[in-house]
Amino acid sequence: MAKHTICALVENRPGVLVRVLNLFRRRNFNIDSLTVGRTQREEYSRLTMVMEGSRKEADLVEKNLFKLVNVIHVEHLEDTPAVARELALMKVKTDQETRREVTQLCDIFRARILDVAPDAMMIEITGEERKLENFIELLRPMGIVEMVRTGVVAMGRGEHTLKDHGYQPQRFPSSARPTVL
Repeated sequence: MAKHTICALVENRPGVLVRVLNLFRRRNFNIDSLTVGRTQREEYSRLTMVMEGSRKEADLVEKNLFKLVNVIHVEHLEDTPAVARELALMKVKTDQETRREVTQLCDIFRARILDVAPDAMMIEITGEERKLENFIELLRPMGIVEMVRTGVVAMGRGEHTLKDHGYQPQRFPSSARPTVL
């Protein structure tokens, strides 16, 4: 099974993420990574999802996302040259002897040391998922006390963008607003 990165431009409204997650639940697909954030336009958010499955399954997810209300554009980034990055913060157990080794690993992987305590160091690293996995495996024997990862964010290279194609968000008069439960 391959990993597939799917990006979606959606209206920045309550309930949109729930609809997307329900699509994955109904189809019994697992999301490896999910990030959501506002775009350069306040009324839009961008979802970046990484799923594991066949190309056929990824195409099915892409087609079903297009059908959802408030979804403006969907793209499977496998078809496009793209840059994908992830951020991880981790706290590593250190002492006088291991602190130098951790610092050297940070230099090699271009990670940043954010905080140093007598018995631990907090590290920030960004990059491709494989880079983060390799760094984590080298730190694991020293003792990772705590770790958090953001999930993948991705963007097409060059002039490629997720376009809204003149999409106009639905506006409801106050009397005609749908009931939110």
